[in-house]
Amino acid sequence: MPSYSIGQAAELLGVSSETVRRWADGGRLPMDRDGAGNRVIDGAGLAAFARERATGAQPEDTAATSVRNSFVGIVTAVTMDDVIAQVEIQAGPHRLVSLVTRESVEELDIEVGVTVRARAKSTNVQVDTP
Repeated sequence: MPSYSIGQAAELLGVSSETVRRWADGGRLPMDRDGAGNRVIDGAGLAAFARERATGAQPEDTAATSVRNSFVGIVTAVTMDDVIAQVEIQAGPHRLVSLVTRESVEELDIEVGVTVRARAKSTNVQVDTP
C-alpha cells in the first residue's frame, strides 16, 4: 500500500502542507512515521479522508476549454467484474469516475490509495499513473 508525504498529500487535497500538518496534529488525518522518522500518510487513509472532505464540496468555476484536461488525484474506490473496472478518483474538489478494462487496472496496479492522473477529452477519460 502506498504512503504519502505531507507535501504529496497537500497537493492531492489541494491545500497547503501546513493545513495537512494541522489536520494530522488535530487528529483529523491519521499519520505515522516511516523508518527514517518522517511523517507519512497511508494511501487508503488519505483516500478515505479525501472522499469525506469532498462530500458537499463545490468545484471552483473554471473557464471552458476544448483542450485536454488532466487531473492528478487519489484513487478512492475500484470495483471490478470479469472484464470492466470502475475507478473513482478524488482530485481536489473533483470526483471522477472512469470505466476501464480490468486488465488495465491490473497492469497499472491501480488500487485504493494510489496516485493517478485522469485525462479527459470530450466524453473519454484516460487513467494512467504519473
